Amino acid sequence: QVQLVESGGGLVQAGGSLRLSCAASGRTFSRYAMGWFRQAPGKEREFVAACDWSGSSTFYADSVNGRITISRDNAKNTVYLHMNSLKPEDAAVYYCTARGRLVASMYPHEYDYWGQGTQVTVSS
Repeated sequence: QVQLVESGGGLVQAGGSLRLSCAASGRTFSRYAMGWFRQAPGKEREFVAACDWSGSSTFYADSVNGRITISRDNAKNTVYLHMNSLKPEDAAVYYCTARGRLVASMYPHEYDYWGQGTQVTVSS
Protein backbone atom coordinates (compact mmCIF):
# COMPACT_ATOMS: atom_id res chain seq x y z
CA GLN A 1 0.00 0.00 0.00
CA VAL A 2 1.28 3.44 -0.94
CA GLN A 3 -0.15 6.73 0.28
CA LEU A 4 0.52 9.86 -1.70
CA VAL A 5 0.19 13.42 -0.43
CA GLU A 6 0.53 16.35 -2.81
CA SER A 7 1.47 19.89 -1.86
CA GLY A 8 2.60 23.10 -3.48
CA GLY A 9 -0.50 24.11 -5.37
CA GLY A 10 -1.89 27.62 -5.25
CA LEU A 11 -2.65 30.77 -7.18
CA VAL A 12 -0.09 32.08 -9.65
CA GLN A 13 -0.15 34.66 -12.40
CA ALA A 14 0.19 33.61 -16.01
CA GLY A 15 3.86 33.25 -16.84
CA GLY A 16 4.72 32.31 -13.28
CA SER A 17 6.08 29.13 -11.76
CA LEU A 18 5.10 26.55 -9.19
CA ARG A 19 6.67 23.41 -7.83
CA LEU A 20 4.37 20.62 -6.78
CA SER A 21 5.59 17.93 -4.43
CA CYS A 22 4.24 14.48 -3.75
CA ALA A 23 5.38 12.62 -0.67
CA ALA A 24 4.93 8.86 -0.70
CA SER A 25 4.70 6.53 2.26
CA GLY A 26 6.41 3.18 2.43
CA ARG A 27 9.92 1.86 1.95
CA THR A 28 9.58 0.69 -1.65
CA PHE A 29 9.16 4.03 -3.38
CA SER A 30 11.98 3.27 -5.82
CA ARG A 31 10.01 0.29 -7.14
CA TYR A 32 7.27 2.56 -8.48
CA ALA A 33 7.06 4.61 -11.62
CA MET A 34 5.43 7.93 -10.85
CA GLY A 35 3.13 10.23 -12.76
CA TRP A 36 1.19 13.44 -12.62
CA PHE A 37 -2.27 13.92 -14.08
CA ARG A 38 -4.60 16.90 -13.95
CA GLN A 39 -8.30 17.51 -14.20
CA ALA A 40 -10.00 20.81 -14.93
CA PRO A 41 -13.70 21.41 -14.24
CA GLY A 42 -15.88 19.71 -16.83
CA LYS A 43 -12.94 17.92 -18.43
CA GLU A 44 -11.52 14.45 -18.25
CA ARG A 45 -8.40 13.66 -16.28
CA GLU A 46 -5.40 14.07 -18.54
CA PHE A 47 -1.79 12.96 -18.46
CA VAL A 48 0.82 15.60 -17.65
CA ALA A 49 4.13 13.87 -16.97
CA ALA A 50 5.64 10.62 -15.75
CA CYS A 51 9.00 9.12 -14.89
CA ASP A 52 10.39 5.65 -14.38
CA TRP A 53 11.66 4.28 -11.06
CA SER A 54 14.96 6.15 -11.33
CA GLY A 55 13.71 9.39 -12.85
CA SER A 56 16.06 9.00 -15.79
CA SER A 57 13.28 8.25 -18.26
CA THR A 58 10.57 10.87 -18.46
CA PHE A 59 7.45 11.49 -20.55
CA TYR A 60 5.40 14.62 -21.08
CA ALA A 61 2.13 15.64 -22.63
CA ASP A 62 2.64 17.76 -25.74
CA SER A 63 0.76 20.62 -24.11
CA VAL A 64 3.33 20.97 -21.32
CA ASN A 65 6.53 19.78 -22.95
CA GLY A 66 9.28 22.33 -22.49
CA ARG A 67 7.49 24.10 -19.64
CA ILE A 68 7.08 21.35 -17.06
CA THR A 69 9.65 18.95 -15.64
CA ILE A 70 9.13 15.87 -13.48
CA SER A 71 11.83 14.72 -11.10
CA ARG A 72 12.10 12.44 -8.08
CA ASP A 73 14.25 11.95 -5.03
CA ASN A 74 14.08 8.31 -3.99
CA ALA A 75 15.95 9.03 -0.77
CA LYS A 76 13.13 11.37 0.24
CA ASN A 77 10.27 9.31 -1.22
CA THR A 78 9.20 12.39 -3.14
CA VAL A 79 8.34 13.24 -6.72
CA TYR A 80 8.19 16.80 -7.99
CA LEU A 81 6.52 18.67 -10.81
CA HIS A 82 8.33 21.86 -11.74
CA MET A 83 6.02 24.11 -13.70
CA ASN A 84 7.19 27.22 -15.55
CA SER A 85 5.55 29.69 -17.95
CA LEU A 86 2.16 28.73 -16.60
CA LYS A 87 -0.90 29.45 -18.69
CA PRO A 88 -4.56 29.84 -17.67
CA GLU A 89 -5.25 26.51 -19.38
CA ASP A 90 -2.88 24.81 -16.93
CA ALA A 91 -5.34 25.50 -14.12
CA ALA A 92 -6.63 22.22 -12.70
CA VAL A 93 -6.43 19.84 -9.80
CA TYR A 94 -3.12 18.04 -10.11
CA TYR A 95 -2.89 14.43 -8.99
CA CYS A 96 0.19 12.43 -8.13
CA THR A 97 0.05 8.76 -8.94
CA ALA A 98 2.17 5.64 -8.48
CA ARG A 99 2.42 2.59 -10.72
CA GLY A 100 3.62 -0.74 -9.41
CA ARG A 101 6.05 -1.10 -12.30
CA LEU A 102 9.51 0.28 -12.95
CA VAL A 103 8.42 1.78 -16.28
CA ALA A 104 6.05 4.73 -16.50
CA SER A 105 2.81 5.00 -18.43
CA MET A 106 0.68 7.84 -19.75
CA TYR A 107 -2.58 5.97 -19.14
CA PRO A 108 -4.41 6.58 -15.87
CA HIS A 109 -5.86 3.07 -15.64
CA GLU A 110 -2.31 1.68 -15.45
CA TYR A 111 -1.61 3.44 -12.16
CA ASP A 112 -2.33 1.82 -8.82
CA TYR A 113 -2.35 4.61 -6.26
CA TRP A 114 -3.56 8.20 -6.36
CA GLY A 115 -3.22 11.21 -4.13
CA GLN A 116 -6.04 13.55 -3.18
CA GLY A 117 -4.88 16.27 -5.54
CA THR A 118 -3.71 19.84 -5.20
CA GLN A 119 -5.37 22.82 -6.85
CA VAL A 120 -3.43 25.02 -9.27
CA THR A 121 -5.07 28.28 -10.31
CA VAL A 122 -3.54 30.52 -12.97
CA SER A 123 -4.78 34.08 -13.32
CA SER A 124 -4.55 35.84 -16.66
